[in-house]
Amino acid sequence: MSEPLPAHNQRKPVALALQGGGAHGAYAWGVVDALLEDERLAVEAVSATSAGAMNAVLLADGLVEGGPARAREKLAAFWRAVSCMEAVFGLAWSAFDRLAQAVGLPPEYMPSHAAVHALTHSLPPDLLNPFRFNPLRRLLLEHVDFDRVNDAGAIRLYLNATNVRTGKIALFETPQITVETVLASCCLPPYFQAVEIGGEHYWDGGFLGNPAIYPLVYRDGARDVIVVQVGARARPELPRTAAEVLHRMNEISFNSSLVREMRAIAFVTQLIDAHELDAEKHHRMFMHWIGDDATMAELGGVTQFHPDWGLLSRLRDAGRAAAAAWLADNADAVGRRSTLDVAGLFL
Repeated sequence: MSEPLPAHNQRKPVALALQGGGAHGAYAWGVVDALLEDERLAVEAVSATSAGAMNAVLLADGLVEGGPARAREKLAAFWRAVSCMEAVFGLAWSAFDRLAQAVGLPPEYMPSHAAVHALTHSLPPDLLNPFRFNPLRRLLLEHVDFDRVNDAGAIRLYLNATNVRTGKIALFETPQITVETVLASCCLPPYFQAVEIGGEHYWDGGFLGNPAIYPLVYRDGARDVIVVQVGARARPELPRTAAEVLHRMNEISFNSSLVREMRAIAFVTQLIDAHELDAEKHHRMFMHWIGDDATMAELGGVTQFHPDWGLLSRLRDAGRAAAAAWLADNADAVGRRSTLDVAGLFL
C-alpha cells in the first residue's frame, strides 16, 4: 500500500534550471510534468532560457491558478498549440517535403527548412518581417496570465536574455515578467528580430546563460537546484555534414555557460569542504541533474525548428521517464546532499 502524498508545506523545496532548445524544450516539459505528478517536491524558483522560459511561465501560472494539476494541464495545452502552429506551416510545404523524403534527402535538406534557412541567413530581418509578426506572442498571451505569473504567491522566475548592444546577460525576474521578456529570452537570431524592452534590444539568453545558475545560488530559499539539460553534452559520432557541424557548434556554444557555472560551483564547494570559506556566508548548494544525452544525440538541429506532435510527444515521454528514474533513485537525497557529481560531469 502506497504512502499518502505529503501536504504542500511538507514537500521538499527545490529550484529548477531549465535549458532552452526550441522544440527540444518538450523534453523539459516532460521532466516538469513528472515532477509535478510525483508531488514530493515543491518548486520555489526557476531560472530558465528560451523554450525553458516558456515552460517556466506556464508552470508559474498554472501553480497559482490551480496547483500542480493545473500547471500540468497548461503545459500540455501550450505544447499542443505549438504543434498545431507547425502543422499549419507545414501544409504549404508538405508535398515538397514528402518528395524529398522519398528520394532520401536528410532532414536539413527538406524544402521547408532549406527555404526558411536560406531566407533568414541572406536577407535582413526587417525586410523579411517588417511588421515583426511572432506567432509565439499570440500563443503566450492565449495560454499565460502574466498577472498571475507575477503574483506575490507565485514561484520566483529568472528569465535569461542577451543584451545585443552590451553583450551582457540580462535577467528578467518576477514581478516584472511580461510576454516581451519571454520573447526576448526566446529570440534566436537571425530567425527573429531583436526584442526591444526599455530601449534595449535582446537576443536569446542561451548565448550567455542556458540557463543562468547564479540567481538560484544567490537567492535566499531552496538550496537544491535541479538542472534540466536539453542540449546533448556529448555525441558519440563526429559531425560530417555542414548542417551537423553547425548544429554541434551551436550545441557546444549554448552549453558552455552552464559548464562554466557548474565548474565554479564545484570549486566553491571544494573550498567550503576545506573550511577555506565561511560556511555561514557561502551557502552549500545541493546540485541535481536530469538529462538524456542518448535521446538528444539522435536528434539533429532541424528538429529544434519543427515541433510536430510526434516529436514533442516522444521528447515529453523521454523527459518523464528520466525524471521518474531520477526521483526513484534520488528524491530522498533532496535537502541532504547533491546527487550530481559536478566535477565528474562538467570538468
